[in-house]
Amino acid sequence: MMLAIEIVLLVCLLCVLWRLMRGPTPWDRVMAYNSASNRVVTLLALTAVVAQRGVLLDVVIVYVALSFLGIVILARFMERSGAAR
Repeated sequence: MMLAIEIVLLVCLLCVLWRLMRGPTPWDRVMAYNSASNRVVTLLALTAVVAQRGVLLDVVIVYVALSFLGIVILARFMERSGAAR
């Protein structure tokens, strides 16, 4: 069952990565980056639970913090550069 969930998440991640590369607007790309980060976090957390490796949960926490910071910085940069228009 867990393998099926991981495969579905990987397929969803590939779809989101396609949107990241082909997004019509920069804001679509930022949203795709955020969505891809969420899927990576889910995959890492699922892998940590299945493999019973608690250290991966620490990696997940750091990855979430860095991903959030990256999204905030990208959004502020795009807002100030005029990409919202």
